[in-house]
Amino acid sequence: MSGGPGTQRVEEIERASGPPLHTPLPNTLPLCAEALEFDEDDDLEVFSKDTTLTDGNSFSSLIPTSPSSMTNQYKFEDEPDISDLFITVDDPESHITAIETFITYQVVTKTTRGEFDSSEYEVRRRYQDFLWLKSKLEESHPTLIIPELTSHKKQGPGFLERMGQSVRAVASSMRGVKNRPDDITVISDYVDIFNQKINALDKIAHRIYKEEKEYVEEMKEYGPIFTLWSASEEDLTASLKGIAGCIDKCCRATEQQMSGLSASLIPITHEYVLYSDMLTGVMKRRDQMQSELDGKVYAVANKKTDTERLKEEVGKLEDKVECANNALKADWDRWKQNMQNDMKSAFTTMAENNVNYYEECLATWESFLSSQTSELQAEEDPEQRL
Repeated sequence: MSGGPGTQRVEEIERASGPPLHTPLPNTLPLCAEALEFDEDDDLEVFSKDTTLTDGNSFSSLIPTSPSSMTNQYKFEDEPDISDLFITVDDPESHITAIETFITYQVVTKTTRGEFDSSEYEVRRRYQDFLWLKSKLEESHPTLIIPELTSHKKQGPGFLERMGQSVRAVASSMRGVKNRPDDITVISDYVDIFNQKINALDKIAHRIYKEEKEYVEEMKEYGPIFTLWSASEEDLTASLKGIAGCIDKCCRATEQQMSGLSASLIPITHEYVLYSDMLTGVMKRRDQMQSELDGKVYAVANKKTDTERLKEEVGKLEDKVECANNALKADWDRWKQNMQNDMKSAFTTMAENNVNYYEECLATWESFLSSQTSELQAEEDPEQRL
């Protein structure tokens, strides 16, 4: 069996999950999407539900399941065509005790690997356990792109915190990182641009969805007006009812188009918003190692202290940075390929949904127009014959 990064990540996840919990937790309640926001410190995003493996409930029918890149299906180098380890995280529940309220998530592991005692494990873990696991994985593998959860606050940073972040960002850009390899600089620049674009795309997609939802609500009020009007206009009854029917069909088509948007583009953009934050952290940790190495090299060059000891430290840091760069580049190629495949799939699905939506609406109104034209011609024919 290969001992690559993927194997190490999976083994750490398994060790962190620990034995199953046999004692039921107190006052367990099913958790809906809205209930996730009851505590600012408990906000947690987990996108790793695979509906082909488990029938667990998702957060809400309004929250789409994650795309294929987040189903945690691991493949190993010695078995490239076999996915033999599946880990899903879903089914959040709220737990209320006398002293605290907290959330747990169901972690299900299914495997065909012989070194496991069972083919399936199921435990529940609190959000602190996931955050602990994330920090440990980042500590052990600082430049690997770990497909893990991202914690967040419901409200964004305050003014002073945003100002501090801006100052630190400007200082960092002016100071720069010495001796950064060109290929790592290319990755860093790509991450910066990707972060800006994916966040903008995510915000716009959510805004479009909100506007379409408001449009549908208006349409549901708009159509019945024509139906009510038809009761007092005998000569226009057929036309008014026809318009009401067209509006109703277009309203249903818009709802279906919204469903496609929430099931394809929105989840994939939001997933990669989380990834963009993760990538920024990876690059920051990599540059911190580079800065430490540069500082030691500078100290040796200026003979400010024990040069022999520093040279030994420099050698170790050079190996550490080289290993980090190699791990980053290897994981980067895998991540970038997955991202491009996910994006192409999401954009293709979005295009198909839009084509179907506009074709359906167009056909609806063309049918109405054709019927009205036929009636007008029938009314005009006697006069033309005279």
